[in-house]
Amino acid sequence: MTPMMRQYHEAKEACGDALLFFRMGDFYELFLEDAKTAAGILGLTLTSRDKDSENPTAMAGFPHHQLDQYLQKLIRAGYRAAVCEQVEDPKQAKGLVRREVTRVVSAGTLTDEGLLDPREPNYLAAVIVAGTTGKGKKAPVDPAAQTVGIAWAELSSGRFESGVFPRNRLDDELARIAPAEVIYCEDDPHVSPDTTMPWAWTRRPGWSFARDAAEKGLAKQLSVSSLEGLGFESDSGPAIRAAGAVLSYLQETQRGSLDHFRTLTCHNRSPVLQIDAATRRSLEINRTMRSGSRDGALLGVIDRTVTPMGSRLLADYLAAPLVSLDGIAYRADAVSELVANHSLRSDVRKILGETYDLTRLLARIATGRTGPRDLQQIAVTLAGLPTLKARLTDRVSHCLGEIESRLHLCPELRTNLQDALAEECPLSASEGNFVRPGYDEDLDSLRELAKGGKQWIASYQQRQMDETGIPNLKVGYNRVFGYFLEVSNAHKSKVPTEFIRKQTLKNCERYITPELKEYEEKVLAADDKASLREQEIFQQLRQMAHASLAVLQEVADAIARVDVLAAMAEVAAVQHWTRPKITDDNVLRIEGGRHPVLDVSMPHGQFVPNDCMQSPADGMVLLITGPNMAGKSTYIRQVALITLLAQTGSFVPAEAAEIGIADRIFARVGASDELSRGQSTFMVEMVETARILNTATAQSLVILDEIGRGTSTYDGLSLAWAITEHLHEQIGCRTLFATHYHELASLEETLPRVRNLNVAVKEWQDEVVFLHRIVSGSADKSYGIQVARLAGVPPQVNSRAKDILFQLETNHRDSHDRPAIAPPSSEASGDTFQLTLFGYADHPMIQQLSNLDLDSMTPMDALQFLQKAKQEMAK
Repeated sequence: MTPMMRQYHEAKEACGDALLFFRMGDFYELFLEDAKTAAGILGLTLTSRDKDSENPTAMAGFPHHQLDQYLQKLIRAGYRAAVCEQVEDPKQAKGLVRREVTRVVSAGTLTDEGLLDPREPNYLAAVIVAGTTGKGKKAPVDPAAQTVGIAWAELSSGRFESGVFPRNRLDDELARIAPAEVIYCEDDPHVSPDTTMPWAWTRRPGWSFARDAAEKGLAKQLSVSSLEGLGFESDSGPAIRAAGAVLSYLQETQRGSLDHFRTLTCHNRSPVLQIDAATRRSLEINRTMRSGSRDGALLGVIDRTVTPMGSRLLADYLAAPLVSLDGIAYRADAVSELVANHSLRSDVRKILGETYDLTRLLARIATGRTGPRDLQQIAVTLAGLPTLKARLTDRVSHCLGEIESRLHLCPELRTNLQDALAEECPLSASEGNFVRPGYDEDLDSLRELAKGGKQWIASYQQRQMDETGIPNLKVGYNRVFGYFLEVSNAHKSKVPTEFIRKQTLKNCERYITPELKEYEEKVLAADDKASLREQEIFQQLRQMAHASLAVLQEVADAIARVDVLAAMAEVAAVQHWTRPKITDDNVLRIEGGRHPVLDVSMPHGQFVPNDCMQSPADGMVLLITGPNMAGKSTYIRQVALITLLAQTGSFVPAEAAEIGIADRIFARVGASDELSRGQSTFMVEMVETARILNTATAQSLVILDEIGRGTSTYDGLSLAWAITEHLHEQIGCRTLFATHYHELASLEETLPRVRNLNVAVKEWQDEVVFLHRIVSGSADKSYGIQVARLAGVPPQVNSRAKDILFQLETNHRDSHDRPAIAPPSSEASGDTFQLTLFGYADHPMIQQLSNLDLDSMTPMDALQFLQKAKQEMAK
């Protein structure tokens, strides 16, 4: 094994299962199995070393400047990569260049600008179920009694949070966080990777989740003596263990400073509106259901931010709306002021548009991966702060006032960066020429000497050629002799006596002169010394920025916040949205409400607005009937999205709105099979519905669309009927239920807080026109047959369908034109209510009855059978 391959194997052993990118000069190389794997994924040419040996070494490589491109491909394919760099200058190395693994890159540990979406956070999360010992011992059997610790951090920003959650909310919380990677304890029997989720799963040893090590590591990282001051009490063990695992993983993979991780937020101290994973998907808050794209979702449509930091923060706001009246008003007051003051809003957005992603720039400084361009962009960002701060001075809203106080101007740092750095800076300091002329006298002298030295060498060479008459004399350089004069053998006789011979080659002789050596001492290392001095200046500037890290992080947070508020105000002003009245009452009153996505994406005035009135007096359960394509689903979704926007502090698309704070929003909308989990559309529907019935409270908002349609008509109708009764009687929450089961309209006659609504339809000459207006009362028709006719269903089929429909519709009312289904018993309670998906098993007596031959039985036989049956039932 060669020394280089020995060095490679040592590095490979240090990086575990990650594919090793081994720097060799201007290339990164992969060897052995890593090369074979990478060649297939990255499309590299697979070659080999020692082709003629019995065991040739497979290898593949690519130019060093393509590192980001290939890292991105590898991470997207679900792999981890270790980067082994040359950590000393090859020119200064004695023997083999020293190399070290400088970082391990995985989906949740990206920091490079080329690997990250500037609009999206990139979280690394860790999960641990309470009771897991790290030795495979199971937690309590009852899942309801379990809790789970979840921590999440973003390496590219330094954000770090952790909390303890009920075990059954794990999937919902991960959906809210949307991590790029989740690490879990290999000994935790309660957590198994769900490969259907869009994040990577990484196993970690049990010791990385140990509580004692976690507390010590976190306290050291955060410079605190105890985590209690951060809000972590005695019952926060799972949260601390998860946070410790995140920190351990980052330290292991980054091999450098994590100074930008300065605090750990206890998530449980700030309750937020709970939204489960199914609801996020149904409401298309961050992603569309069909394509999974940000474009077309609520976030993509209303995102008017002008900085990447603001875009990421807006996503956080929508993922976790507030449940505090004061917190909502705090944001909404700032939005109101920005809506009312157009010039203020315009100026703020213009200034912010000229800033850079300060959050991620600071992360690269903290981790030691910054370059001159990063520092130059920090300088540009700081240059805009005085104007921004002045515009936010003396604002009415407390929120804008607090933001203004956190815009620290950092004048010393800004001046040094502006004076030192050129307007155009390279990515890497090794490229040089990024310090302005005039900033440093020593650097200027060295540059001038290097520039003049090259001119002197050219002049000296010409002078020697003229004086000696040797036409091909030239000045050369190597590391052994330095500068020398080279004369071909054909002109050796013309060499002057003052030339000192240093080397004889086959076709020429090499000489030095006292004059050349004297000037060499001044010129020889001028370029290297200038480069070294420039590196020293860069390190001084980087250290200066690093010393201001905490202050600059406050500035970055303030920029992101004002960007989000100004973006909310921009949408409100352009789309004519209104500020909702937020109350603690269990009410929902929306006048002229519009779907926020369609309101923005459709031409102004084309969307048909609708009202929504919900309260104990107006009705808490709204049953909306009407044909397909008439707008039922859009209506119930818009009510949920208006509520969500209101609780983020945003204005809403309505003429007026009064929103009672919801503690949870549930949406059971749309149908989707989960084949990878072996679940049909109906099973998914029932699981999600069961969750609503078991976890909704009186303060929740529930929207349901076509519950029960995945099974037979009577099964579906029965379930929809019973679900509506339970929501009305046992929970009492605000509910909007869009359905095709017109029979449910009868519930308004038996349940006092049920109201019927329908989508208005205009019939004209056997044509159906959808008016998209929600009006009182139930629909008298589904118009499904008319829609089928428009779709091209044959006339005879439509005619037969009309006959069947008439017969079915005449049988669901009794002789007194009352609902044929009896109302629920008043003795029923929430404790005894239960739904089953599978029906009840037949009693043995039913089988015996079915086997009786009644025609051959005498009255005495029947009496004896009943007597025997009674005795058996009594056993």
